[in-house]
Amino acid sequence: MKKFASLIAIGLALLAAGCNTFQGIGQDIQKGGQVIEDAAKKK
Repeated sequence: MKKFASLIAIGLALLAAGCNTFQGIGQDIQKGGQVIEDAAKKK
């Protein structure tokens, strides 16, 4: 039973880390879009 609980805890930790990674990617894409939008406005 302890092994099962440990596996669940590790799985949840990996899931949380994955969510943060995807959030970071989303923010990077958003910043890239903002740069493109700003460049288009200057023309």
